[in-house]
Amino acid sequence: MNGRERILAMMDGKQVDRVPLMPITMMFACDQIGAKYKQYVTDFRVMAEAQLRTAERFDLDQVSCISDPTREATDLGAAVQFFDDQPPAMVESQALLADKSVLSRLKIPDPLGGGRMHDRVKAAALLKEKVAGERIVEGWIEGPCGQAANLRGINTLMLDFYDDPQFVRDLLAFVVEMELEFARAQRDAGAELMGVGDPAASLVGRRIFAEFVFPHQLALVNGLKALGLRTRSHICGSTSNISDLRAMLGYDIVDVDTMVPIAAARTKMGPEQIILGNVATVDVMQRGNSGDVTKAVTQCHLDAGPRYVIGAGCEVPRETPVANMAKLQEYALTHKPE
Repeated sequence: MNGRERILAMMDGKQVDRVPLMPITMMFACDQIGAKYKQYVTDFRVMAEAQLRTAERFDLDQVSCISDPTREATDLGAAVQFFDDQPPAMVESQALLADKSVLSRLKIPDPLGGGRMHDRVKAAALLKEKVAGERIVEGWIEGPCGQAANLRGINTLMLDFYDDPQFVRDLLAFVVEMELEFARAQRDAGAELMGVGDPAASLVGRRIFAEFVFPHQLALVNGLKALGLRTRSHICGSTSNISDLRAMLGYDIVDVDTMVPIAAARTKMGPEQIILGNVATVDVMQRGNSGDVTKAVTQCHLDAGPRYVIGAGCEVPRETPVANMAKLQEYALTHKPE
């Protein structure tokens, strides 16, 4: 059973030969080929090479187009700052939607129009060609709350939930429409699994999540399913107070960050939800030793049960020792889901 077959089988509720391994690797992957991170986020060939080499070295079940949360915003015309060897960042003081009236004039960028969205589409196509069905190709889009924060400014958006709720709903609806177009282009290029990163969703609290974010997340995941895509939800930070709501959205895989005990997440999400995570990103993966990694992933698997995929709580840090990644690999290769 190869990586693609393993992931699809688990999502279909079928028996798999071993625990799947799908950590998020971005800067770590880039460092495996000695490239600068600006190259990784701006040249699909560098991204594909880094993902392929990392997947081969550590027996990962997926290769991913994830890189940074600013691609769509860049193509919309937002101010984004690039760095030589760090991820690009939004310039919040120059938020594209500092003037809310701009939203009514925004047009969805063409994902094949030669911008940064197109670069990710090209990455999906190249990865599809190179893996030849051995690993699942994972595309990536931003979730409604995270993308809204990119365009409006995260601090301003938090006030908007109270000051102008209709504007927020209009903005989230625009984001969902844009992200579905981006997902469609990645699907057509070869992505079968679509990751959705929505980090700001962990900051809004349960009431606002339920009232604003949940309906638009639901529209997004239903749209992705209508495109024939498998789905993965990644929300950084503490999501303990919305674990049950996350399960209700219907994502095939739900990532759980380090702050959320997996046993508690399992109780709230139910026995059928596939949970991915949550080996401590810094304390174990980056700063721990190989024994710490084995102990942590063993406990995660025990707490999550058979519907479990190995990964760190969030992105594997670039300073993670190779020996620690190798321990995740070793555990995956030697353990069944039961």
